[in-house]
Amino acid sequence: MEHLRVLKGLFTSLQLRIHSRLCSNASLTSAPTQSERRTSSEKVRAHIRSGPSFQDFIRGTSLKETDLTDLDTPGYLSEDLYMGNSRKVYFETYGCQMNVNDTEIAWSILQNKGYQRTAHLNQADVVLLVTCSVREKAETTIWNRLQQLTSMKKKRIKSPTPMKIGILGCMAERLKTELLEREKLVDVLVGPDAYRDLPRLLSVADGGQQASNVLLSLEETYADIMPVHHAPHGYSAFVSIMRGCDNMCSYCIVPFTRGRERSRPLSSILQEVCLLSDQGVKEVTLLGQNVNSYRDTSEEQFCTGDPTKLSRGFKTLYQSKRGGLRFSDLLDRVSQIDPDMRIRFTSPHPKDFPDEVLHLIAERDNICKQIHLPAQSGSNQVLKAMRRGYTREAYLDLVENVKQIIPDVSLSSDFISGFCGETEEDHQQTLSLIRHVGYNVGFLFAYSMRKKTHAFHRLHDNIPAEVKQRRLAETIQVFREEAAKINTTLIGSTQLILVEGDSKRSTEDLCGRTEGNMKVVFPKEEVSNGSRTAAVNAGDYVLVTVRSPFLSENILIYETLLSSPAHPQ
Repeated sequence: MEHLRVLKGLFTSLQLRIHSRLCSNASLTSAPTQSERRTSSEKVRAHIRSGPSFQDFIRGTSLKETDLTDLDTPGYLSEDLYMGNSRKVYFETYGCQMNVNDTEIAWSILQNKGYQRTAHLNQADVVLLVTCSVREKAETTIWNRLQQLTSMKKKRIKSPTPMKIGILGCMAERLKTELLEREKLVDVLVGPDAYRDLPRLLSVADGGQQASNVLLSLEETYADIMPVHHAPHGYSAFVSIMRGCDNMCSYCIVPFTRGRERSRPLSSILQEVCLLSDQGVKEVTLLGQNVNSYRDTSEEQFCTGDPTKLSRGFKTLYQSKRGGLRFSDLLDRVSQIDPDMRIRFTSPHPKDFPDEVLHLIAERDNICKQIHLPAQSGSNQVLKAMRRGYTREAYLDLVENVKQIIPDVSLSSDFISGFCGETEEDHQQTLSLIRHVGYNVGFLFAYSMRKKTHAFHRLHDNIPAEVKQRRLAETIQVFREEAAKINTTLIGSTQLILVEGDSKRSTEDLCGRTEGNMKVVFPKEEVSNGSRTAAVNAGDYVLVTVRSPFLSENILIYETLLSSPAHPQ
């Protein structure tokens, strides 16, 4: 009907213009009679009727012939435009282990389009930086690196293949406008949920334009893309199981750069882990911004009405979630794929450690007895301002429960010094928490205000930089003292080590990690295996006896090998 209205309007307009012309010409002679006007009008109508009709305009078309599946891809654009044609890509990865996995996903996509990967920057046609926005220092590092890369790019501007520079990941989403406009340093900008679009964006950049896609998704998990793993020596790999975060801690930018939580289907994860096992990988780390909040609702039979179980004394800002396969279900299935493959996971939230998860870790030999419990602060006032969903007392109760169920557990944690409103008393409570728990490993930072966060809008960053740094130094010192005590208790114990390769300290030594994720150094010696001796290589398991801890670097020194490289049953 809309087309008919348009045509009717067209005919009316045409008729008026003709009539006006006839009147204008008539004024030069004599006015036409009524009979003459009627004859002229009939001639016009006859002329219009003899022309093309509406059916002529739509003839040969049919909705049934339209392939609606191709509407997202313009038919006039050839897939050849998106091909890499053997151009070389160089990746630099910054920040968390999720960015390592994102690099593997991005490379898998580009490899399928005919790109090649190079480990040498001077050979690169495309340089992609996978970035982090968690702290200001990480972003400053990227800005400085962009200046260096731009200088290289200018030297190649007249070459047959000018260098293109791309920013991937969290910084692309957070600073999209600044990155595109500031000195035109970037050709391509790709957010964490837009890696599938990378080949198209690079083709746009080849045409001399800046290209950007930083849209966040409620569904993207890259479940159908098999990452190209580039782990050292092929012995260890990261497997992403979920993306995004719903916790909305007041200091954290992650929900705004990586979006809402969504979990990868269990079948896809199991398929990837099986493939890694077949390739001889000896250790898999399950990854997620909030890894133990995993909840697969991809199949109808998973969607029960059971509410999600939390650690006792913990709560969330969001409404309780229901149904789905939980993290304990995933961990159970993954650990059964290969009894000789170590399973780790990071980074969890302490709220998602119900007893069934802890008991499963205790029961399975190949699930590492190492748990990351990010505390962030030991003060109830600061924890409330951070919107962490627990008190100091609830956190300590969880620690005691963990140690009771998993007696030999190794604990690690995150701490932020100088958060908004933190007093000296709050700081001392954090130090006392570290002394009380006793962590093996810690990740300690001075607070860095991030735009878009709750703290940016509602709190005041009122702790001077020098006070933050002083408190951070004191936190590091207390942590090292407590870690040294724990390391000393390991002297004389036997530890199972997964060998990573040569030590950086000496080519005469090897290095590896304990089940508790403690880095170790030990002599490069052959070990006896019954009547034979065998060299120790990366990817081997060996049993060692602790002789002395190397406390200044929090690295344990191991001096006597006790077993063959075979994984003990």
